Amino acid sequence: MARGSSRSHSRALRRRATVRAAVVLLLCGAAVPSCASTSEHRPDRAKSASARQSALEAAAAAKKKAALARLLPGMPPPLDPHDLYAADRPGKLSRAVKDFPSRVYVPNTLSDTVSVIDPRKFKVVRTIQVGHQPQHVVPSWDLKTLWVNNDLGNTLTPIDPASGRVGRPVDVHDPYNLYFTPDGKYAVVMASMDRALVFRDAHTMKVVKSVPANCYGVNHADFSPDGRYFIVSCEFSGELLKVDTAKKKVVAKQRLPIAGAMPQDVKISPNGKTWYIADMVANGLWVLNGDTFGKPRLLPTGKGTHGLYVSRDSRSMYISNRGEGTISVLSFKTGKLVQRWRLPGGGSPDMGGVSSDGKVLWLSGRYNAEVYAIDTRNGRLRARIPVGGGPHGLAVYPQPGRYSLGHTGIFR
Repeated sequence: MARGSSRSHSRALRRRATVRAAVVLLLCGAAVPSCASTSEHRPDRAKSASARQSALEAAAAAKKKAALARLLPGMPPPLDPHDLYAADRPGKLSRAVKDFPSRVYVPNTLSDTVSVIDPRKFKVVRTIQVGHQPQHVVPSWDLKTLWVNNDLGNTLTPIDPASGRVGRPVDVHDPYNLYFTPDGKYAVVMASMDRALVFRDAHTMKVVKSVPANCYGVNHADFSPDGRYFIVSCEFSGELLKVDTAKKKVVAKQRLPIAGAMPQDVKISPNGKTWYIADMVANGLWVLNGDTFGKPRLLPTGKGTHGLYVSRDSRSMYISNRGEGTISVLSFKTGKLVQRWRLPGGGSPDMGGVSSDGKVLWLSGRYNAEVYAIDTRNGRLRARIPVGGGPHGLAVYPQPGRYSLGHTGIFR
């Protein structure tokens, strides 16, 4: 090859190499970050992940702060915003009650007595004389007192659950049932015949405000997750009320969409989104969105549906069907019935509660002068205990929880 031709060929090769190098540098610097060493970009990725984590934590904190701001002032915040019953786990007793003897208190409406059952022995160990027609035994908000609602006697009889001592009756007119606002300030008397919701001081029971219900037979209730409102059933007029807790005012009312409806117990789901109202005439549960308070749908459960009780793991609800002697079990996850337990020999399961360990469902037998102890693992009847006439709203005590919203024990 000629010398000139060789030099020209070499220069061409050098130019091509130079161009390739320039292209590589351009791509690595502007378009292909991966050309850089991994070690140079690890800090940037770490910073980005840290920023994302900080943003998520800030958003969660803001959400929690907003949720706390919505709570009824003075109300203890939920342990778990996704489970209203998180404080009710087996054996999770408050310091206020951990030394109380375990007992089942049964108000006998026809005998004007309270039968006291030792749940370990499955037998009545004491009978207490109280006022006329006791309907429910209700734990106070601070868990320190049990109030016997002597409906026609127009009194509340206090029982000290630590010692069993019976106190002097307190004059309260028409106390069919009793609830407590989530802030612990007020007792709310369900004055059924007076057609009123009577707000009283939670300790002295002095009247603060009487709110006309404008319906017949106010009897049961439960509170929203933020405590801002509660829903009340009106047994004799087939209606539901929505009540503003802070304003102590009925803000909405609706009639259930079935002739002769007879709503009873009220219970909210663990996630706080769904309300269930037992109905003895409709033979099932009304399923309701409490926030919108729209038209409910009916879920058939059994004849004479009456009492509603949440399991200790927040997965199920036990439903007493008084008219047929059965207990239905609802899955909160699916919203469907998963089991039905039948009392051998029949019975009239009414009101009650779940044992501290969650293993036994205690229910009064309203028309059979007896109490049922039912194994929650399989529905087997463990005991049938004779008591006084017309046993009604029995309380299992103590139970887990930080405070009581009333009735036979709604603990949060």
